[in-house]
Amino acid sequence: MFFQNPKRQSRDALISDLASNDVNKICAALVSISFYESDWKWAQDICLDCLKSDNIEVSKIAATCLGHIVRIHGMLEIDKVLDAFKQQEKNKAISGYISDAIDDINIFLVKNDV
Repeated sequence: MFFQNPKRQSRDALISDLASNDVNKICAALVSISFYESDWKWAQDICLDCLKSDNIEVSKIAATCLGHIVRIHGMLEIDKVLDAFKQQEKNKAISGYISDAIDDINIFLVKNDV
């Protein structure tokens, strides 16, 4: 994969790309969602679903995009995300990406004193 600026797309187009078998389209959709989607919970859930992908490139991008979401929105359902990361702990191919996302969480997650 090579870097491209993420393209803003309609939700319908994103869903279509995510449902395709084209890894490049799926990865581009994930990045677009993480950068431009205003509904951070929807974006988070899409990334969590893709984190479990059989395709390692999709899993890597999904982990990275969870870091983007928390960096941009300051929000994630932390228990849900950390549980998903824990389920992937034996997957050494994405462990560095998960570690980077956890660093983003530690820096950017807005903590509410409620």
